[in-house]
Amino acid sequence: MVSLSASTYRTNIPLCIPIWLMIRTISASCSFQVIIWIILHFQSNSLELYRMTDLEYIVDVRHVKKSFKDVQAVKGVSLMIRQGEFLALLGPNGAGKTTLVEMIEGIQHPDEGEIFIEGKQWKNHQHELHQLIGLSLQETRFMDKLTAYETMRLFASFYKLDSHRVDEVFKLIGLEEKKKSYVNNLSGGQRQRLALGVAVLNKPKILLLDEPTTGLDPNARHEIWNILLDLKKEHNTSLLLTSHYMEEAEYLCDRIVIMDQGTILAGGTLEEILKLGGHRSLDELFINLTGRHIYE
Repeated sequence: MVSLSASTYRTNIPLCIPIWLMIRTISASCSFQVIIWIILHFQSNSLELYRMTDLEYIVDVRHVKKSFKDVQAVKGVSLMIRQGEFLALLGPNGAGKTTLVEMIEGIQHPDEGEIFIEGKQWKNHQHELHQLIGLSLQETRFMDKLTAYETMRLFASFYKLDSHRVDEVFKLIGLEEKKKSYVNNLSGGQRQRLALGVAVLNKPKILLLDEPTTGLDPNARHEIWNILLDLKKEHNTSLLLTSHYMEEAEYLCDRIVIMDQGTILAGGTLEEILKLGGHRSLDELFINLTGRHIYE
């Protein structure tokens, strides 16, 4: 289950044993003040040591809560994503998905709980974390009177990337023939591929995608899926995906999390969560857990 994280099993014992063994070894030749300094030094860095044990998780969300006036949008959610893992976050409208993702992005700040991206928190590490994350929203607005190439070059300049990287990305997203086309002349699927290209310009370790294929025809949707799977295969990219398409979650993701009313109701591989109550499909499980269809 997603809510049962490695943090459940954290304890001070593994840290204390080597500290006291070391102190015992050196106590004969060290002053009392030195021994006290060693203890305080290790205690002050214990959280950092904990994080080092969890570095296989590029995203580590711990008991996060967020409220807006009288509405508790997220109610003590915990989840983790490994490097190279694709995770789908499913839920009806108002489930708290967007708030949770915005906290992971650093746009919102949790009222309670902690969020670590590659062992770092947003406070004091904003510049580093922005380099690790790529974002693509449901509908990204670009300037209509710029070409696709000019648009990509503009965003590349924010990362101080050269034209070689821009050409690499156009090849990746399959828009090489559309470089000179104005953005307003691109189809919906082509604009979404352009948005995905912008998201991967800086070679992020994790992509946060909010319904990236909504409104696209099946062919365009599969083109986006194939690009994402190539990123996973070639760069070990991690993905947090929100979607209203069950088949998208099933096709792309290693694990699926179902969220409603600010809490996680189920999480695991598709096989694992379908065993909950012996459900035959993800749609059936979702309706039984939430009482609604995913698009409601």
